[in-house]
Amino acid sequence: MQEVSWQSVVPQFAHVEQHILNYADIEATSPCALQTRLTDSIQRLVHEDHFPRLLLVTAPDVYDYFKLLENMVKNVQDNPDCPIVVAENVDEVQLFGAVYPNSNDVTTSRSVNGLVHQANGGVLLLSLGCILSQPHIWSRLKSLLSTSKLPWRSAKPDVYCELPEPSDITLRVIVVGDRALMSDFENGEPELHSLASYTEFEQDMYLTDENIDTYLAVLKGYQTAHGLKPLDASAAKRVLQAGARYTEDQERLPLCPLWIQTLLRESDYQSDADIITADDVEKAIEAKYFRESYLPLRAVDDIHKGQVFIDTRGEHIGQVNGLTVIEMPGHPMAYGEPARISCVVHFGDGDIADVERKAELGGNIHAKGMMIMQAFVSAALDLDEPLPYSASIVFEQSYCEVDGDSASLAELCAFVSALSLQPINQSIAITGAVDQFGRVQAVGGINEKIEGFYNICEHRGLTGSQGVILPKTNLNALCLNKDVTDAIRDGNFHIWAVEHVEEAFPLITGLPFSGDEETETETLLDKIAQRIDTFHHGEHRHTSLINRLKNWLNHN
Repeated sequence: MQEVSWQSVVPQFAHVEQHILNYADIEATSPCALQTRLTDSIQRLVHEDHFPRLLLVTAPDVYDYFKLLENMVKNVQDNPDCPIVVAENVDEVQLFGAVYPNSNDVTTSRSVNGLVHQANGGVLLLSLGCILSQPHIWSRLKSLLSTSKLPWRSAKPDVYCELPEPSDITLRVIVVGDRALMSDFENGEPELHSLASYTEFEQDMYLTDENIDTYLAVLKGYQTAHGLKPLDASAAKRVLQAGARYTEDQERLPLCPLWIQTLLRESDYQSDADIITADDVEKAIEAKYFRESYLPLRAVDDIHKGQVFIDTRGEHIGQVNGLTVIEMPGHPMAYGEPARISCVVHFGDGDIADVERKAELGGNIHAKGMMIMQAFVSAALDLDEPLPYSASIVFEQSYCEVDGDSASLAELCAFVSALSLQPINQSIAITGAVDQFGRVQAVGGINEKIEGFYNICEHRGLTGSQGVILPKTNLNALCLNKDVTDAIRDGNFHIWAVEHVEEAFPLITGLPFSGDEETETETLLDKIAQRIDTFHHGEHRHTSLINRLKNWLNHN
Protein backbone atom coordinates (compact mmCIF):
# COMPACT_ATOMS: atom_id res chain seq x y z
CA MET A 1 0.00 0.00 0.00
CA GLN A 2 1.20 3.50 -0.78
CA GLU A 3 -0.36 6.87 -0.13
CA VAL A 4 -0.42 8.96 -3.30
CA SER A 5 1.14 12.43 -3.21
CA TRP A 6 -0.66 15.42 -4.67
CA GLN A 7 1.99 15.74 -7.39
CA SER A 8 1.01 12.31 -8.71
CA VAL A 9 -2.70 13.01 -9.18
CA VAL A 10 -2.11 15.46 -12.05
CA PRO A 11 0.26 14.83 -15.00
CA GLN A 12 3.40 16.96 -14.56
CA PHE A 13 5.12 16.13 -17.88
CA ALA A 14 8.50 16.71 -16.25
CA HIS A 15 10.34 14.72 -18.94
CA VAL A 16 9.07 17.06 -21.68
CA GLU A 17 8.88 20.29 -19.69
CA GLN A 18 11.50 22.05 -21.78
CA HIS A 19 9.68 21.18 -25.00
CA ILE A 20 6.51 22.74 -23.61
CA LEU A 21 8.36 25.90 -22.57
CA ASN A 22 9.56 26.22 -26.18
CA TYR A 23 6.01 26.03 -27.55
CA ALA A 24 6.13 29.54 -29.04
CA ASP A 25 9.09 28.61 -31.25
CA ILE A 26 7.50 25.45 -32.69
CA GLU A 27 6.30 25.57 -36.30
CA ALA A 28 2.68 24.57 -36.96
CA THR A 29 1.96 21.35 -38.81
CA SER A 30 -1.05 19.32 -39.93
CA PRO A 31 -2.66 16.45 -37.97
CA CYS A 32 -1.45 13.92 -40.55
CA ALA A 33 2.02 14.26 -39.01
CA LEU A 34 0.78 12.01 -36.18
CA GLN A 35 -1.16 9.56 -38.37
CA THR A 36 1.67 7.49 -39.85
CA ARG A 37 -0.41 4.35 -40.48
CA LEU A 38 -3.18 6.31 -42.15
CA THR A 39 -0.74 8.35 -44.23
CA ASP A 40 1.05 5.21 -45.41
CA SER A 41 -2.26 3.57 -46.36
CA ILE A 42 -3.39 6.60 -48.37
CA GLN A 43 0.01 6.79 -50.04
CA ARG A 44 -0.29 3.17 -51.17
CA LEU A 45 -3.90 3.63 -52.26
CA VAL A 46 -3.01 6.56 -54.50
CA HIS A 47 0.28 5.38 -55.99
CA GLU A 48 0.39 1.57 -56.04
CA ASP A 49 -1.52 -0.08 -58.89
CA HIS A 50 -1.57 -3.49 -57.22
CA PHE A 51 -2.93 -2.07 -53.95
CA PRO A 52 -6.73 -2.52 -53.47
CA ARG A 53 -8.64 0.44 -54.79
CA LEU A 54 -10.88 0.49 -51.71
CA LEU A 55 -9.57 1.71 -48.35
CA LEU A 56 -11.62 1.33 -45.17
CA VAL A 57 -10.89 3.92 -42.48
CA THR A 58 -12.32 3.58 -38.99
CA ALA A 59 -13.17 7.13 -37.93
CA PRO A 60 -16.32 9.14 -37.15
CA ASP A 61 -17.98 9.99 -40.46
CA VAL A 62 -18.35 13.71 -39.73
CA TYR A 63 -17.17 16.74 -41.67
CA ASP A 64 -13.98 17.40 -39.67
CA TYR A 65 -12.63 13.93 -40.34
CA PHE A 66 -13.54 14.08 -44.03
CA LYS A 67 -11.73 17.42 -44.31
CA LEU A 68 -8.60 16.02 -42.69
CA LEU A 69 -8.66 12.96 -44.94
CA GLU A 70 -9.14 15.17 -48.00
CA ASN A 71 -6.08 17.21 -47.00
CA MET A 72 -4.07 14.04 -46.44
CA VAL A 73 -4.93 12.82 -49.94
CA LYS A 74 -3.89 16.18 -51.40
CA ASN A 75 -0.58 15.99 -49.58
CA VAL A 76 0.34 12.64 -51.15
CA GLN A 77 -0.95 13.41 -54.67
CA ASP A 78 1.68 14.10 -57.31
CA ASN A 79 -0.84 15.80 -59.60
CA PRO A 80 -2.50 18.84 -58.01
CA ASP A 81 -5.31 18.64 -60.60
CA CYS A 82 -6.25 15.10 -59.60
CA PRO A 83 -9.92 15.22 -58.41
CA ILE A 84 -10.76 14.55 -54.78
CA VAL A 85 -14.51 14.34 -54.11
CA VAL A 86 -16.19 14.10 -50.69
CA ALA A 87 -19.53 12.25 -50.53
CA GLU A 88 -20.50 12.70 -46.91
CA ASN A 89 -24.29 12.51 -47.15
CA VAL A 90 -25.55 11.38 -50.55
CA ASP A 91 -28.09 9.08 -52.11
CA GLU A 92 -27.66 6.61 -54.98
CA VAL A 93 -28.58 9.09 -57.71
CA GLN A 94 -26.24 11.79 -56.40
CA LEU A 95 -23.41 9.28 -56.21
CA PHE A 96 -23.77 7.43 -59.54
CA GLY A 97 -25.82 9.87 -61.59
CA ALA A 98 -28.87 8.85 -63.62
CA VAL A 99 -30.57 9.07 -67.00
CA TYR A 100 -33.67 11.27 -67.19
CA PRO A 101 -36.16 10.54 -70.02
CA ASN A 102 -37.38 13.42 -72.15
CA SER A 103 -41.01 14.05 -71.35
CA ASN A 104 -41.81 14.97 -74.95
CA ASP A 105 -39.86 12.23 -76.71
CA VAL A 106 -39.21 8.90 -74.92
CA THR A 107 -36.59 7.97 -77.51
CA THR A 108 -34.32 10.72 -76.18
CA SER A 109 -32.87 11.14 -72.72
CA ARG A 110 -30.52 13.26 -70.70
CA SER A 111 -27.61 11.87 -68.64
CA VAL A 112 -26.66 13.60 -65.40
CA ASN A 113 -23.26 12.72 -63.96
CA GLY A 114 -22.82 11.74 -60.34
CA LEU A 115 -19.99 12.21 -57.87
CA VAL A 116 -18.18 9.12 -59.15
CA HIS A 117 -17.93 10.78 -62.56
CA GLN A 118 -16.44 13.88 -60.91
CA ALA A 119 -13.93 11.67 -59.08
CA ASN A 120 -12.92 9.78 -62.24
CA GLY A 121 -9.14 9.35 -62.20
CA GLY A 122 -8.96 10.52 -58.59
CA VAL A 123 -10.19 9.69 -55.09
CA LEU A 124 -13.73 9.51 -53.70
CA LEU A 125 -14.30 9.82 -49.93
CA LEU A 126 -17.57 8.12 -49.00
CA SER A 127 -19.53 7.84 -45.75
CA LEU A 128 -20.12 4.27 -44.59
CA GLY A 129 -23.45 5.35 -43.14
CA CYS A 130 -24.69 6.06 -46.69
CA ILE A 131 -23.68 2.58 -47.84
CA LEU A 132 -25.43 0.82 -44.96
CA SER A 133 -28.61 2.87 -45.24
CA GLN A 134 -28.81 2.29 -49.03
CA PRO A 135 -27.71 -1.30 -49.83
CA HIS A 136 -27.78 -0.79 -53.62
CA ILE A 137 -24.89 1.66 -53.30
CA TRP A 138 -22.49 -1.07 -52.20
CA SER A 139 -23.45 -3.53 -54.94
CA ARG A 140 -22.92 -0.90 -57.65
CA LEU A 141 -19.73 0.43 -56.05
CA LYS A 142 -18.25 -3.07 -55.74
CA SER A 143 -19.00 -3.73 -59.40
CA LEU A 144 -17.48 -0.40 -60.44
CA LEU A 145 -14.24 -1.06 -58.54
CA SER A 146 -13.97 -4.54 -60.09
CA THR A 147 -14.75 -3.65 -63.71
CA SER A 148 -14.04 0.10 -63.94
CA LYS A 149 -17.38 0.40 -65.76
CA LEU A 150 -20.56 2.02 -64.51
CA PRO A 151 -23.82 1.05 -66.29
CA TRP A 152 -26.38 3.84 -66.40
CA ARG A 153 -29.76 3.55 -64.73
CA SER A 154 -32.92 5.49 -65.33
CA ALA A 155 -34.02 7.99 -62.73
CA LYS A 156 -37.60 6.85 -63.46
CA PRO A 157 -37.55 3.03 -63.80
CA ASP A 158 -41.25 2.92 -64.72
CA VAL A 159 -40.68 5.15 -67.78
CA TYR A 160 -38.90 3.72 -70.81
CA CYS A 161 -35.85 5.58 -72.13
CA GLU A 162 -32.72 4.80 -74.06
CA LEU A 163 -29.65 4.24 -71.84
CA PRO A 164 -26.17 5.35 -72.93
CA GLU A 165 -23.23 2.98 -73.04
CA PRO A 166 -21.61 2.26 -69.61
CA SER A 167 -19.12 4.90 -68.48
CA ASP A 168 -15.43 4.04 -68.11
CA ILE A 169 -14.49 5.17 -64.61
CA THR A 170 -11.29 4.52 -62.72
CA LEU A 171 -11.07 5.81 -59.17
CA ARG A 172 -9.91 5.05 -55.66
CA VAL A 173 -12.45 5.02 -52.82
CA ILE A 174 -11.96 5.75 -49.13
CA VAL A 175 -14.91 4.61 -47.01
CA VAL A 176 -15.14 6.25 -43.58
CA GLY A 177 -17.18 4.96 -40.63
CA ASP A 178 -16.92 4.29 -36.91
CA ARG A 179 -16.17 0.86 -35.48
CA ALA A 180 -19.82 -0.08 -34.92
CA LEU A 181 -20.70 0.72 -38.54
CA MET A 182 -17.60 -1.11 -39.74
CA SER A 183 -18.75 -4.18 -37.81
CA ASP A 184 -22.19 -4.03 -39.42
CA PHE A 185 -20.58 -3.63 -42.85
CA GLU A 186 -18.38 -6.68 -42.29
CA ASN A 187 -21.37 -8.77 -41.21
CA GLY A 188 -23.14 -7.95 -44.46
CA GLU A 189 -20.05 -8.49 -46.61
CA PRO A 190 -17.99 -11.40 -45.21
CA GLU A 191 -15.31 -11.00 -47.89
CA LEU A 192 -14.90 -7.31 -47.11
CA HIS A 193 -11.29 -7.44 -45.94
CA SER A 194 -10.33 -9.48 -49.00
CA LEU A 195 -11.66 -6.72 -51.22
CA ALA A 196 -10.26 -3.75 -49.33
CA SER A 197 -7.35 -2.58 -47.24
CA TYR A 198 -7.98 -1.29 -43.74
CA THR A 199 -6.57 1.35 -41.39
CA GLU A 200 -7.71 3.74 -38.66
CA PHE A 201 -7.64 7.38 -37.75
CA GLU A 202 -5.87 6.89 -34.43
CA GLN A 203 -7.57 8.60 -31.52
CA ASP A 204 -4.62 8.88 -29.15
CA MET A 205 -0.85 8.51 -29.00
CA TYR A 206 1.83 7.56 -26.50
CA LEU A 207 3.79 10.62 -25.42
CA THR A 208 7.58 10.47 -25.76
CA ASP A 209 10.50 12.89 -25.94
CA GLU A 210 10.64 12.19 -29.67
CA ASN A 211 7.04 13.04 -30.57
CA ILE A 212 6.13 15.80 -28.11
CA ASP A 213 7.30 18.55 -30.50
CA THR A 214 5.15 17.07 -33.27
CA TYR A 215 2.11 16.99 -30.99
CA LEU A 216 2.65 20.61 -29.97
CA ALA A 217 3.09 21.50 -33.66
CA VAL A 218 -0.26 19.86 -34.40
CA LEU A 219 -1.88 21.90 -31.61
CA LYS A 220 -0.47 25.01 -33.19
CA GLY A 221 -1.71 23.81 -36.57
CA TYR A 222 -5.29 23.64 -35.27
CA GLN A 223 -4.83 27.06 -33.69
CA THR A 224 -3.67 28.71 -36.92
CA ALA A 225 -6.13 26.84 -39.14
CA HIS A 226 -9.08 28.20 -37.16
CA GLY A 227 -7.67 31.69 -36.62
CA LEU A 228 -7.40 31.35 -32.85
CA LYS A 229 -5.20 33.27 -30.47
CA PRO A 230 -1.80 31.70 -29.77
CA LEU A 231 -1.27 29.65 -26.63
CA ASP A 232 1.45 30.41 -24.15
CA ALA A 233 3.49 27.59 -22.59
CA SER A 234 1.24 27.33 -19.52
CA ALA A 235 -1.83 26.98 -21.72
CA ALA A 236 -0.17 24.30 -23.82
CA LYS A 237 0.63 22.33 -20.65
CA ARG A 238 -2.94 22.69 -19.36
CA VAL A 239 -4.24 21.38 -22.71
CA LEU A 240 -1.92 18.37 -22.38
CA GLN A 241 -3.23 17.72 -18.86
CA ALA A 242 -6.82 17.92 -20.07
CA GLY A 243 -5.88 15.53 -22.86
CA ALA A 244 -4.40 13.04 -20.42
CA ARG A 245 -7.65 13.06 -18.47
CA TYR A 246 -9.63 12.56 -21.68
CA THR A 247 -7.58 9.45 -22.53
CA GLU A 248 -7.44 8.31 -18.86
CA ASP A 249 -3.70 7.86 -19.15
CA GLN A 250 -0.98 10.29 -18.09
CA GLU A 251 1.25 9.03 -20.88
CA ARG A 252 -1.26 9.27 -23.73
CA LEU A 253 -2.69 12.30 -25.52
CA PRO A 254 -5.83 12.57 -27.69
CA LEU A 255 -5.69 13.03 -31.45
CA CYS A 256 -9.42 13.54 -31.93
CA PRO A 257 -9.81 16.76 -33.94
CA LEU A 258 -13.26 17.43 -32.48
CA TRP A 259 -11.96 17.37 -28.90
CA ILE A 260 -8.90 19.51 -29.66
CA GLN A 261 -10.79 22.09 -31.70
CA THR A 262 -13.56 22.42 -29.11
CA LEU A 263 -11.15 23.03 -26.24
CA LEU A 264 -9.04 25.53 -28.19
CA ARG A 265 -12.06 27.47 -29.42
CA GLU A 266 -13.59 27.70 -25.94
CA SER A 267 -10.24 28.76 -24.49
CA ASP A 268 -10.02 31.44 -27.17
CA TYR A 269 -13.49 32.67 -26.18
CA GLN A 270 -12.46 32.88 -22.51
CA SER A 271 -9.33 34.89 -23.26
CA ASP A 272 -9.52 38.68 -22.83
CA ALA A 273 -5.94 39.24 -23.97
CA ASP A 274 -4.04 38.56 -27.18
CA ILE A 275 -2.86 35.18 -25.95
CA ILE A 276 -4.46 32.13 -24.35
CA THR A 277 -3.17 31.29 -20.86
CA ALA A 278 -3.61 28.30 -18.55
CA ASP A 279 -6.34 30.24 -16.70
CA ASP A 280 -8.28 30.61 -19.95
CA VAL A 281 -8.08 26.87 -20.60
CA GLU A 282 -9.16 26.20 -17.01
CA LYS A 283 -12.14 28.54 -17.40
CA ALA A 284 -13.11 26.79 -20.63
CA ILE A 285 -13.07 23.42 -18.85
CA GLU A 286 -15.08 24.80 -15.93
CA ALA A 287 -17.61 26.42 -18.27
CA LYS A 288 -18.14 23.13 -20.09
CA TYR A 289 -18.68 21.36 -16.75
CA PHE A 290 -21.15 24.05 -15.68
CA ARG A 291 -23.22 23.55 -18.82
CA GLU A 292 -23.32 19.77 -18.40
CA SER A 293 -23.55 19.50 -14.60
CA TYR A 294 -27.31 19.53 -14.01
CA LEU A 295 -27.70 15.76 -13.62
CA PRO A 296 -24.52 15.21 -11.56
CA LEU A 297 -25.47 17.99 -9.17
CA ARG A 298 -29.01 16.63 -8.82
CA ALA A 299 -27.57 13.24 -7.86
CA VAL A 300 -25.28 14.85 -5.29
CA ASP A 301 -28.19 16.90 -3.95
CA ASP A 302 -30.16 13.71 -3.26
CA ILE A 303 -27.27 12.49 -1.10
CA HIS A 304 -26.96 15.82 0.73
CA LYS A 305 -30.68 15.81 1.53
CA GLY A 306 -30.51 12.27 2.89
CA GLN A 307 -32.72 10.75 0.23
CA VAL A 308 -29.79 8.51 -0.71
CA PHE A 309 -27.88 7.23 2.33
CA ILE A 310 -24.10 7.59 2.16
CA ASP A 311 -22.08 7.70 5.39
CA THR A 312 -18.72 9.46 5.34
CA ARG A 313 -17.99 9.13 9.07
CA GLY A 314 -18.15 6.40 11.67
CA GLU A 315 -17.99 2.63 11.27
CA HIS A 316 -20.47 -0.05 10.17
CA ILE A 317 -20.32 -3.84 9.91
CA GLY A 318 -20.96 -5.17 6.42
CA GLN A 319 -21.28 -1.76 4.79
CA VAL A 320 -18.78 -0.03 2.51
CA ASN A 321 -18.72 2.96 0.18
CA GLY A 322 -18.17 1.74 -3.35
CA LEU A 323 -17.59 4.04 -6.30
CA THR A 324 -19.56 4.02 -9.53
CA VAL A 325 -19.60 5.91 -12.81
CA ILE A 326 -22.97 6.94 -14.18
CA GLU A 327 -23.40 7.10 -17.95
CA MET A 328 -26.84 8.48 -18.68
CA PRO A 329 -28.20 8.01 -22.24
CA GLY A 330 -28.51 11.38 -23.94
CA HIS A 331 -26.10 13.02 -21.51
CA PRO A 332 -22.58 13.82 -22.76
CA MET A 333 -20.73 13.51 -19.47
CA ALA A 334 -20.04 10.49 -17.31
CA TYR A 335 -19.94 11.38 -13.61
CA GLY A 336 -18.94 9.65 -10.43
CA GLU A 337 -21.25 8.75 -7.59
CA PRO A 338 -20.61 6.77 -4.38
CA ALA A 339 -22.79 3.71 -3.81
CA ARG A 340 -23.49 2.05 -0.49
CA ILE A 341 -22.74 -1.66 -0.79
CA SER A 342 -24.01 -3.79 2.05
CA CYS A 343 -23.70 -7.43 3.03
CA VAL A 344 -25.63 -9.42 5.62
CA VAL A 345 -24.62 -12.88 6.79
CA HIS A 346 -26.96 -15.52 8.13
CA PHE A 347 -26.76 -19.23 8.81
CA GLY A 348 -26.88 -21.24 5.63
CA ASP A 349 -25.00 -23.41 3.20
CA GLY A 350 -22.21 -21.03 2.21
CA ASP A 351 -23.98 -19.47 -0.76
CA ILE A 352 -23.27 -15.79 -1.53
CA ALA A 353 -26.37 -14.30 -3.13
CA ASP A 354 -25.86 -11.46 -5.60
CA VAL A 355 -29.13 -9.53 -5.21
CA GLU A 356 -28.47 -7.45 -8.34
CA ARG A 357 -28.13 -10.60 -10.42
CA LYS A 358 -31.21 -12.27 -8.95
CA ALA A 359 -33.26 -9.13 -9.54
CA GLU A 360 -31.93 -9.02 -13.12
CA LEU A 361 -30.29 -5.67 -12.43
CA GLY A 362 -26.73 -7.01 -12.68
CA GLY A 363 -24.82 -7.37 -15.94
CA ASN A 364 -22.70 -10.33 -16.97
CA ILE A 365 -19.39 -8.66 -16.11
CA HIS A 366 -20.67 -7.76 -12.65
CA ALA A 367 -21.74 -11.38 -12.14
CA LYS A 368 -18.30 -12.54 -13.25
CA GLY A 369 -16.64 -10.20 -10.73
CA MET A 370 -18.85 -11.57 -7.96
CA MET A 371 -17.94 -15.17 -8.79
CA ILE A 372 -14.22 -14.33 -8.87
CA MET A 373 -14.53 -12.65 -5.48
CA GLN A 374 -16.28 -15.70 -4.04
CA ALA A 375 -13.56 -17.96 -5.40
CA PHE A 376 -10.86 -15.90 -3.69
CA VAL A 377 -12.67 -15.93 -0.34
CA SER A 378 -13.25 -19.69 -0.51
CA ALA A 379 -9.57 -20.30 -1.26
CA ALA A 380 -8.45 -17.92 1.52
CA LEU A 381 -10.66 -19.57 4.16
CA ASP A 382 -9.34 -23.04 3.20
CA LEU A 383 -12.21 -24.82 4.98
CA ASP A 384 -12.49 -28.59 5.40
CA GLU A 385 -16.28 -28.37 5.30
CA PRO A 386 -18.83 -25.97 3.79
CA LEU A 387 -19.07 -22.50 5.26
CA PRO A 388 -22.03 -22.57 7.70
CA TYR A 389 -23.07 -19.05 6.69
CA SER A 390 -24.78 -17.61 3.64
CA ALA A 391 -24.56 -13.99 2.58
CA SER A 392 -26.52 -11.46 0.58
CA ILE A 393 -24.71 -8.58 -1.15
CA VAL A 394 -26.52 -5.62 -2.70
CA PHE A 395 -26.03 -2.11 -4.07
CA GLU A 396 -28.40 -0.19 -1.80
CA GLN A 397 -30.82 2.29 -3.42
CA SER A 398 -29.76 1.27 -6.91
CA TYR A 399 -32.65 1.06 -9.36
CA CYS A 400 -30.94 0.54 -12.69
CA GLU A 401 -28.59 -2.06 -14.14
CA VAL A 402 -25.21 -2.47 -12.46
CA ASP A 403 -22.42 -3.81 -14.60
CA GLY A 404 -18.65 -4.05 -14.56
CA ASP A 405 -16.32 -5.69 -12.06
CA SER A 406 -14.96 -2.49 -10.49
CA ALA A 407 -16.99 -3.03 -7.30
CA SER A 408 -15.71 -6.54 -6.62
CA LEU A 409 -13.05 -5.32 -4.15
CA ALA A 410 -15.65 -3.28 -2.26
CA GLU A 411 -18.03 -6.26 -2.24
CA LEU A 412 -15.23 -8.46 -0.91
CA CYS A 413 -14.57 -6.00 1.92
CA ALA A 414 -18.26 -5.85 2.84
CA PHE A 415 -18.50 -9.66 2.87
CA VAL A 416 -15.40 -10.15 5.02
CA SER A 417 -16.60 -7.44 7.40
CA ALA A 418 -20.00 -9.08 7.81
CA LEU A 419 -18.44 -12.52 8.25
CA SER A 420 -15.84 -11.39 10.79
CA LEU A 421 -18.13 -8.85 12.53
CA GLN A 422 -15.38 -6.26 12.09
CA PRO A 423 -16.68 -2.75 11.21
CA ILE A 424 -15.55 -0.77 8.17
CA ASN A 425 -14.42 2.84 8.28
CA GLN A 426 -17.06 4.80 6.34
CA SER A 427 -14.77 7.76 5.67
CA ILE A 428 -12.95 5.66 3.05
CA ALA A 429 -14.41 4.66 -0.30
CA ILE A 430 -12.98 1.83 -2.35
CA THR A 431 -12.87 0.74 -5.98
CA GLY A 432 -11.06 -2.01 -7.82
CA ALA A 433 -11.48 -5.37 -9.46
CA VAL A 434 -9.94 -8.52 -8.00
CA ASP A 435 -8.73 -11.78 -9.49
CA GLN A 436 -8.86 -15.24 -7.93
CA PHE A 437 -5.46 -14.69 -6.31
CA GLY A 438 -6.44 -11.42 -4.63
CA ARG A 439 -4.56 -9.09 -6.96
CA VAL A 440 -6.31 -5.74 -7.38
CA GLN A 441 -6.84 -4.80 -11.02
CA ALA A 442 -7.46 -1.49 -12.81
CA VAL A 443 -10.92 -0.02 -13.35
CA GLY A 444 -12.33 2.71 -15.58
CA GLY A 445 -13.58 6.20 -14.77
CA ILE A 446 -11.21 6.56 -11.83
CA ASN A 447 -11.09 10.37 -11.86
CA GLU A 448 -14.87 10.74 -11.90
CA LYS A 449 -15.18 8.19 -9.08
CA ILE A 450 -12.72 9.99 -6.81
CA GLU A 451 -14.24 13.40 -7.48
CA GLY A 452 -17.75 12.06 -6.88
CA PHE A 453 -16.82 10.85 -3.37
CA TYR A 454 -14.78 13.99 -2.65
CA ASN A 455 -17.77 16.22 -3.44
CA ILE A 456 -19.84 14.43 -0.78
CA CYS A 457 -17.07 14.62 1.81
CA GLU A 458 -16.30 18.27 1.05
CA HIS A 459 -19.96 19.28 1.44
CA ARG A 460 -20.17 17.58 4.84
CA GLY A 461 -16.80 18.88 5.94
CA LEU A 462 -13.40 17.35 5.37
CA THR A 463 -12.02 15.63 8.45
CA GLY A 464 -8.53 14.78 7.20
CA SER A 465 -9.22 11.04 7.42
CA GLN A 466 -11.36 10.69 4.32
CA GLY A 467 -10.07 9.24 1.09
CA VAL A 468 -10.22 6.60 -1.59
CA ILE A 469 -8.56 3.20 -2.02
CA LEU A 470 -7.82 2.39 -5.65
CA PRO A 471 -5.75 -0.09 -7.68
CA LYS A 472 -2.09 0.80 -8.01
CA THR A 473 -2.36 0.13 -11.74
CA ASN A 474 -4.74 3.10 -11.95
CA LEU A 475 -2.18 5.66 -10.79
CA ASN A 476 -1.23 6.41 -14.37
CA ALA A 477 -4.84 7.40 -15.13
CA LEU A 478 -5.10 10.08 -12.44
CA CYS A 479 -5.81 13.64 -13.52
CA LEU A 480 -7.96 15.19 -10.80
CA ASN A 481 -9.46 18.64 -10.71
CA LYS A 482 -7.92 21.50 -8.76
CA ASP A 483 -10.17 21.21 -5.69
CA VAL A 484 -9.28 17.58 -5.05
CA THR A 485 -5.60 18.18 -5.79
CA ASP A 486 -5.47 21.06 -3.28
CA ALA A 487 -7.24 18.96 -0.61
CA ILE A 488 -4.72 16.14 -1.07
CA ARG A 489 -1.82 18.61 -0.89
CA ASP A 490 -3.22 20.08 2.36
CA GLY A 491 -3.71 16.62 3.90
CA ASN A 492 -7.51 16.96 4.02
CA PHE A 493 -8.16 14.10 1.59
CA HIS A 494 -6.16 10.98 0.78
CA ILE A 495 -5.66 8.42 -1.94
CA TRP A 496 -4.18 5.02 -1.23
CA ALA A 497 -3.02 2.67 -3.98
CA VAL A 498 -3.05 -1.10 -3.36
CA GLU A 499 -1.80 -4.10 -5.33
CA HIS A 500 -3.44 -6.88 -3.27
CA VAL A 501 -6.63 -7.13 -1.27
CA GLU A 502 -4.62 -7.73 1.92
CA GLU A 503 -3.29 -4.17 1.67
CA ALA A 504 -6.82 -2.70 1.74
CA PHE A 505 -8.16 -4.37 4.90
CA PRO A 506 -5.89 -2.69 7.48
CA LEU A 507 -6.96 0.70 6.11
CA ILE A 508 -10.69 0.15 6.27
CA THR A 509 -11.04 -2.33 9.16
CA GLY A 510 -7.94 -1.73 11.27
CA LEU A 511 -7.03 -5.43 11.11
CA PRO A 512 -4.92 -7.40 8.63
CA PHE A 513 -6.66 -9.98 6.51
CA SER A 514 -4.20 -12.75 7.34
CA GLY A 515 -0.90 -13.23 9.14
CA ASP A 516 1.78 -15.79 9.85
CA GLU A 517 2.04 -18.13 12.79
CA GLU A 518 4.90 -16.18 14.38
CA THR A 519 2.86 -13.00 14.88
CA GLU A 520 0.23 -12.76 17.59
CA THR A 521 -1.75 -9.99 15.89
CA GLU A 522 -5.40 -10.81 15.46
CA THR A 523 -6.50 -11.06 11.83
CA LEU A 524 -9.82 -11.03 10.04
CA LEU A 525 -9.35 -14.68 9.07
CA ASP A 526 -8.83 -15.47 12.78
CA LYS A 527 -12.13 -13.79 13.67
CA ILE A 528 -13.92 -15.63 10.87
CA ALA A 529 -12.41 -18.95 12.01
CA GLN A 530 -13.46 -18.28 15.60
CA ARG A 531 -17.01 -17.53 14.49
CA ILE A 532 -17.17 -20.73 12.46
CA ASP A 533 -15.69 -22.74 15.32
CA THR A 534 -18.20 -21.27 17.74
CA PHE A 535 -21.01 -22.32 15.43
CA HIS A 536 -19.77 -25.91 15.15
CA HIS A 537 -18.46 -26.54 18.67
CA GLY A 538 -19.00 -23.57 20.91
CA GLU A 539 -21.46 -22.97 23.72
CA HIS A 540 -23.23 -20.18 21.84
CA ARG A 541 -24.26 -22.22 18.87
CA HIS A 542 -27.19 -20.63 17.08
CA THR A 543 -30.73 -21.72 17.98
CA SER A 544 -33.79 -20.67 16.09
CA LEU A 545 -36.51 -18.48 17.55
CA ILE A 546 -38.91 -21.44 17.68
CA ASN A 547 -36.38 -23.54 19.63
CA ARG A 548 -35.85 -20.65 22.04
CA LEU A 549 -39.59 -20.43 22.66
CA LYS A 550 -39.77 -24.22 23.21
CA ASN A 551 -36.89 -24.06 25.71
CA TRP A 552 -38.55 -21.17 27.52
CA LEU A 553 -41.88 -23.03 27.75
CA ASN A 554 -40.15 -26.20 29.03
CA HIS A 555 -38.44 -24.26 31.79
CA ASN A 556 -41.68 -22.66 32.84
